[in-house]
Amino acid sequence: QVQLVESGGGLVQAGGSLRLSCAASGRIFSINVMGWYRQAPGKQRELVATITSRGRTNYADYMKGRFTISRDSASNTMYLQMNSLKPEDTAIYYCNAQGDWSVYWGQGTQVTVSS
Repeated sequence: QVQLVESGGGLVQAGGSLRLSCAASGRIFSINVMGWYRQAPGKQRELVATITSRGRTNYADYMKGRFTISRDSASNTMYLQMNSLKPEDTAIYYCNAQGDWSVYWGQGTQVTVSS
């Protein structure tokens, strides 16, 4: 099993920044890809960004360079730096980890961007 704990969400004004963290524990060696997803009220959960165990990143097109995903292998922590936040970025942000046969989710952290 893998446990994921997100932190760093909160309320920020449009144009501001936040950094989300996801601390992973448990069978870390089984993880191939980690990522961030988000779900806004009334909408489906959508991809934000992913990062592989080798550090290869992938971003949703709507990011347009505003968000950066990274990870610290020493502390088993993944980050999402979010800049130039917009009200439409308001959502619950979820940490995700995928192994060969399993998918794990964190409990989510709320990000609210006020206009």
